[in-house]
Amino acid sequence: MTRRGPTRWRRPAAWAALIALALAASACSAQGIERLVPEVVRTLPHDRDAFTQGLLFVDGRFYESTGRYGLSDLREVDAQTGAVVRRRPLEDRFFAEGLALAGERLIQLTYREGTALVYDRETFEEIDRFRYEGEGWGLCFDGTGLWMSDGSSSLQRRDAATFALTDRLDVRLDGRPVPRLNELECVDGHVYANVWLATEIVRIDAASGRVDAVIDAAALLPDDPALRANRDAVLNGIAHDPETGRWWLTGKLWPALYEVRWVDTER
Repeated sequence: MTRRGPTRWRRPAAWAALIALALAASACSAQGIERLVPEVVRTLPHDRDAFTQGLLFVDGRFYESTGRYGLSDLREVDAQTGAVVRRRPLEDRFFAEGLALAGERLIQLTYREGTALVYDRETFEEIDRFRYEGEGWGLCFDGTGLWMSDGSSSLQRRDAATFALTDRLDVRLDGRPVPRLNELECVDGHVYANVWLATEIVRIDAASGRVDAVIDAAALLPDDPALRANRDAVLNGIAHDPETGRWWLTGKLWPALYEVRWVDTER
């Protein structure tokens, strides 16, 4: 199946436009909020069947979590060619979601199964499982703890060793909640989150929950009528390269991975 589940899909198609407009209006009216766009530096091929839910770039390698029941897996992807080097399929009852690396452990969320799967990074062998309440969407590691999204306007703080819930952070843009926070990436005291069904990525101050930048990635949408008509094929995949300071973006079922840098639209 290609959809996450009935409660997550009983939404009019106009939701995406409404969310995007709300984000744009808020960002324009707010003080001290940067407006950024991605400038493409390089493009790699991406598996068109990959229902991307989480993306990491570590030591010159991509790690990717792909979803859908019966098709979910954990992957290593070649950073020079975009080819899948190895993959570990999940049990059919799991719908894979966000992915984070904490030390040498890859931690992969599942959507409604309340289970986080833990793997050894080098072997891809499963070494542990954590339980949690509610839905799992995005996940990132900030060097100390984990940040997790569940599709709401708040982020959960979790212990990296035990996955215990330790705190919650309400996310606000110009004083208003930002709903549907999804795939996450932790960098330099911020959590970057794509907003499900929209083309925006928000940069969140992890200390306050305040959004201090909005990145409009609409220009990256594939120029493919079939993909543009497919409501599954949305932006979903944020990875940071600490060596270059650049970023990698992709989406569910997208044919490309984009290496980008942020450009300020006010300059």
